[in-house]
Amino acid sequence: MYKLFDKWDSTEVEVRDISLQRYINISPVLLLYSGGKHARQQFNKSNQHIVERLINKMMLTEHNTGKKMTTYKAVNEAFDIINKKTKENPLQVLVNAIINAGPREETVRLKYGGIAVPKAVDSAPQRRVDIALKLIANGAQKSAFKSRRPIGETLANEIIAAASYDVRSYSINKKEGKERVAKAAR
Repeated sequence: MYKLFDKWDSTEVEVRDISLQRYINISPVLLLYSGGKHARQQFNKSNQHIVERLINKMMLTEHNTGKKMTTYKAVNEAFDIINKKTKENPLQVLVNAIINAGPREETVRLKYGGIAVPKAVDSAPQRRVDIALKLIANGAQKSAFKSRRPIGETLANEIIAAASYDVRSYSINKKEGKERVAKAAR
């Protein structure tokens, strides 16, 4: 049996949101590096391990572009911090954070004549997971920018805050903002 970072068992992790079970892959893997083999088909990224997807989202900014090992170490450090603070499996905390940080409703712009009108739509489960990962990664990087705290610590704080549905968290705050705009556009 393979363990994540040789420490965390993924067999005890449970995805409590039924709609996201197919899109959050927590199956045990030997290596968190797929080499882009999941990019060949449209919805194949659901087969990629959720921690690898988080690592890839963390690499999307100008400071970490292409630095997979640096980001890998930061996520490993963040998981250690999460375990020390919460005394839980960090993979379960990450899954709970993704479930909480994914917006259920968004807006699209429809044009009627020359007028653009916002319309509320439900988010697809794949998009909910993508947006949640993006918001968690952006929140960690924004709080680490021009700060003395390392990115691993800020990532751990963001994941813990999102898992506990703390409104002061960047990802939960942005999710609430998107849902508020969608509610106004109904």
